[in-house]
Amino acid sequence: MHYNCLIVDDEIELAKMTAEYFEMFDIKTQYVDSVSSCYEFLDKNEADLILLDINLGDGSGFDVCKTVREKYKLPILFISARQSDDDVLIALSIGGDDYIKKPYSLAVLLAKVKINLKKIEELKKISAGGDGSVSGTGGQDVPAAGGDSTVDAAGASGKRFTIEDATMSVVVDGRHISLKAKEFALLKCLYSHKNTIVTKDALFEEVWGDTFYSDGTLNVHIRKLREKLEEDPNDPKIIKTIWGTGYILEEPSE
Repeated sequence: MHYNCLIVDDEIELAKMTAEYFEMFDIKTQYVDSVSSCYEFLDKNEADLILLDINLGDGSGFDVCKTVREKYKLPILFISARQSDDDVLIALSIGGDDYIKKPYSLAVLLAKVKINLKKIEELKKISAGGDGSVSGTGGQDVPAAGGDSTVDAAGASGKRFTIEDATMSVVVDGRHISLKAKEFALLKCLYSHKNTIVTKDALFEEVWGDTFYSDGTLNVHIRKLREKLEEDPNDPKIIKTIWGTGYILEEPSE
């Protein structure tokens, strides 16, 4: 059976309340309360998105995230009462797409889930053929894979990379690199404003859909992009930091 959202949380009453709230907005939701029941559910059903707690009775949500990431490409949003920045950074670095601290607002959580589900639907349309293009986060129409979507975006390094919308990946000097949904959206956003400083708030708004996120969320995703695209992530030539402001993707001058 297909569900829009799976909640994995051993606070059963909270999970049940959240699921019932989502159902009111036509988001088909199921909840489970353990690691084992999560795996069992995914073996028998499909889910577009997972809301994942860290402290579960029979294991850790961190381990669940790593295991799910090996098999599925779907957004994983952590929901946890753990407040430390270290927990947030770990969650995002192992494959989490967001980290929502408890107690959370149901309305805000719903908004985040809706944003992710909308992007999933857009990607499904692109993969199915669509009209051959996808609207970039900066309002541009960017050709889908197979079109002229070569991006010369490596500043002084002179590298060229090709963005492939349908597979959410890039080809850097012939090397194919897969990106997670948020990494891909972030790269597309930066390129749509190439050679221009993009503020952190603008990136949160265009990539995540709101400004409720912490700098840690953005920093981790920027770091992951640099590790995949840059020759030396510690001395980036493609995506540069403008301290106190945001980031800039530099396209080499002709």
